[in-house]
Amino acid sequence: MATKTWKIGEYCKGGIITAIATKTNVTIIAKDWDYSQGSNRGTSQKNAKEFDRLTLDSNERNAHHTLYRYLTWLTTHYYAEEIIKWAEKYTKLNPTIYFP
Repeated sequence: MATKTWKIGEYCKGGIITAIATKTNVTIIAKDWDYSQGSNRGTSQKNAKEFDRLTLDSNERNAHHTLYRYLTWLTTHYYAEEIIKWAEKYTKLNPTIYFP
């Protein structure tokens, strides 16, 4: 299991995204910035409140596309791609696109 936190700030709803990747799934946690600790990136944001979460099975149809859509809802295309690149180091996301 791998975990990484991006303190994006104004380019992200809430300001913080934490990703957890395993061999079989990816979890994205969106958090609100904890201003009681300060407003710069060097501050500890361990107590930041979670406001949204997505857990995605990597074998699910449209896994890559679903993750991309969720991340672009939270942040910009650039950060969405950076987070997906990081997640793909630890799990293989199914790229199959299914249109019912």
